[in-house]
Amino acid sequence: FQLILLCNIQIPHASANIESDRKRKKTPADRPEKHKKQTKMSSTSSTSDKVRASHILIKHQGSRRKASWKDPEGRVISATTRATAASQLKSLRDDIVSGKVKFADVASRHSDCSSAKRSGDLGSFGRGQMQKPFEEATYALKVGEISDIVDTDSGVHIIMRTA
Repeated sequence: FQLILLCNIQIPHASANIESDRKRKKTPADRPEKHKKQTKMSSTSSTSDKVRASHILIKHQGSRRKASWKDPEGRVISATTRATAASQLKSLRDDIVSGKVKFADVASRHSDCSSAKRSGDLGSFGRGQMQKPFEEATYALKVGEISDIVDTDSGVHIIMRTA
């Protein structure tokens, strides 16, 4: 009860300062941590250094997360070896490269990534935003090229650079 009374005490000069601080426009100096993060992000992934890619991910028993939209319990993933996943992905890649099927269709049906609902499209990203092997493979591709099999902690991928 006494605490409530103390909270209702008004100090005229302090409340005026608080009110003027609310109206004053904030500057980056008022938010040093946020400003540092924005500066760091912009230096590591400027728009001119961004790429865009789609991928097909096949998870296996060595993947860091053994569940996907296709296999929520992870039963199939937990029983799939890395060699089996890579073999399946190689076969899918061969079908895409030969023109039998389209990358987007294969990604929609077979990828363990939630990007499957966007035909494998990951959107644009810059350096430092993806796992290192994935980033390196993507940046090494020319637009329209499809990678060989790329291993990451998530599983095995094939990547198509789209921009």
